[in-house]
Amino acid sequence: MADGTAGYKAIARLYNALMTGLVLTLVAHKDAEAARKFVFAHFRRQHLEKFLPGLRKLGLDTLPDAVACAQYHYFSNALGGVKTEYVQESERKAWVRYPPPRWIWQGTAICGIPREVNEAMLHGWHGHNGVSLGNPRLGFVCTGQTPNGDPGLEGYYFEYDREIAPDERVRFVPGEHMPCFDSAVAPKLDSTSWPEERLRKVERSYAMEYVRSLLPATQGLFGAEEAERLVAKAARLIGLQFHEETAAMLGIRGDSAEDFARYLGALAAAQGEQAEIREGAVMQRGWRLMAGVGLPDADAAFRAWNALWEGALAAHNRFLRLETGRSGETIVWRIAAA
Repeated sequence: MADGTAGYKAIARLYNALMTGLVLTLVAHKDAEAARKFVFAHFRRQHLEKFLPGLRKLGLDTLPDAVACAQYHYFSNALGGVKTEYVQESERKAWVRYPPPRWIWQGTAICGIPREVNEAMLHGWHGHNGVSLGNPRLGFVCTGQTPNGDPGLEGYYFEYDREIAPDERVRFVPGEHMPCFDSAVAPKLDSTSWPEERLRKVERSYAMEYVRSLLPATQGLFGAEEAERLVAKAARLIGLQFHEETAAMLGIRGDSAEDFARYLGALAAAQGEQAEIREGAVMQRGWRLMAGVGLPDADAAFRAWNALWEGALAAHNRFLRLETGRSGETIVWRIAAA
């Protein structure tokens, strides 16, 4: 069996891929406008839940607003496993850059991301920072986007001399470029001394938050039935495509029902769920992943999410099927002959 960080790495990989895959599913099976609306809603939801508490937790809430915002993205994304760079020009202007490869548009997926879908992320989060801070002069200026062929997503937070209009909260100015990043002089968190297991756990939690947001966001936009169809389609494909890689991370090589039970059990444990393997079945008490999340239809959300494991089993052994039962707070997965 793999070491203690393996489960964290596998969950981060699966949920990162699920987020990317869902956006591509929306582009391909609805349209770019549906994908744009989802990305905006998803990142606005995350912003409202995470931004101000995150500033305080990272100890950035006493800094000038532009500096605090840029450092927030620099640190929070780095802790989640995303490549980031940071440069401060003044108390009113501070840059953040996400070099390639982009975490959210992994691999060849970046070729299928329309410009407006990538921009929706900035409108959903970056452009709302000034509103959340109560600073109507603060905006974000984007100077590069990777889906456009630029060498990374980059831009700067800037505090103007006047209050800015809503359509100025995010501006696109492709002619400017971030100064060279120097890691030796860049600010650092105490987390630089954290052990590998703690860093992997933070990265796992970062990816889990994407799932906690995408399920209610899709239901709010498309209704529970359509959201289930779209998320389940993406989830099944991600399970099929990433099972081999994540099973290898967990040290699982065989294709038996018992092997898949070990796979499911290890992933449940990595998410902090109370799960055990009993007589070849995986039993989980509760659904900690979505605890406290307001879902219009929790059952539809569960079925959509569960398609991830149905896809994984189909790749593991196509002659097996996943029988899923829920009774109260207990979830039972049985792996049976097809």
